[in-house]
Amino acid sequence: MWFILFWCVVLVVLFGIGGFFMFRKFLKVFPKADGKSTLDWEEFYVNKSLHLWNDEAKELLNELVSPVPELFRDVAKQKIASRIGQIALQDKAKTIGFDHIIRGYIVATPKRDHKFLRKKLTSMEIDLAPYEHLF
Repeated sequence: MWFILFWCVVLVVLFGIGGFFMFRKFLKVFPKADGKSTLDWEEFYVNKSLHLWNDEAKELLNELVSPVPELFRDVAKQKIASRIGQIALQDKAKTIGFDHIIRGYIVATPKRDHKFLRKKLTSMEIDLAPYEHLF
């Protein structure tokens, strides 16, 4: 009897956790007031700035997202690349440079992960002083 009760509680908790993350994903697909969802805007900025990326910039982006678990790496890369593209398009840049990548990476990273972000940038010997206002 206790075994069945234990497994019922475990299943309800696991379904609740899974449902929470599925609901968060659903909210990203849900259109905002402008008619586009968060994922639509991410795709828009990635496609609009695709011609600005060079091999060196792609390599740096791949290096920056390397600490992200492989399961979530593609989603993180899409989000960060869209923010980098948005910044580059706002600056009317001809190519995406080091500064665009670092600024976009910091802005796209959730605040709860800034400790890991600082650690990664420090290990890559990147000076954080010009970017402190973004944290």
